[in-house]
Amino acid sequence: MGLSLGSIDPVNPHHLSRLKTLVDEIDPLFVSDHLSWCSIDNTYFNDLLPLPYTEEALDVFCRNVEVTQDYLGRQILVENPSSYLSFAHSTIPEWEFLSEVARRTGCGLLLDLNNIYVSAFNHGFDTDTYLAAINPDWVQEIHLAGFTKKTLDEGEIWIDTHSQPVSGPVWDLYRKWIAHHGACHTLIEWDRDIPAPAVLLAEAAKANDIIQSMVTPSREAI
Repeated sequence: MGLSLGSIDPVNPHHLSRLKTLVDEIDPLFVSDHLSWCSIDNTYFNDLLPLPYTEEALDVFCRNVEVTQDYLGRQILVENPSSYLSFAHSTIPEWEFLSEVARRTGCGLLLDLNNIYVSAFNHGFDTDTYLAAINPDWVQEIHLAGFTKKTLDEGEIWIDTHSQPVSGPVWDLYRKWIAHHGACHTLIEWDRDIPAPAVLLAEAAKANDIIQSMVTPSREAI
């Protein structure tokens, strides 16, 4: 989130320098950030703010991804966010925007299946349409998480709270993806109302069981 790749501002050079120091020291398997923005004029927000999906925004995002990859000397992954509003002047579906970022920059994708499921409800699109547009060769990691349903005067909204077990429909999306495309590094996210370790381990075990039952792993579940 901190790179604010969707901001019209250039990537913060101080942040990028500190990130490179950390990456060079620990040599992580992946470095990732979101399809979003969080800063403008050196003011930072602790949230993943949505992008207008336009050609102009696509150019800006790709520029910032390329700057980041060139500076770090490695590929980064871009993760699809959950979202709760959309811009009336957007002209590109999110799945096409994300795919074009990967095509233009050579970045990888971090596919968050819970975010797709949540956003599909909030915006009324089809999860199968989204996933069919994603080239599996670009997907290096998958995230799974739980969400919360909230009722407002205007109707129900789903929020990516990372405070619940992975929902049944999200597990179904994961099974379908693994069955069609093979094993992939997988992370269970749980950030709030954290339960006993046994509950977390059971969630991770479900992902491993799905991989073991459907494919001969070529990439590990984590």
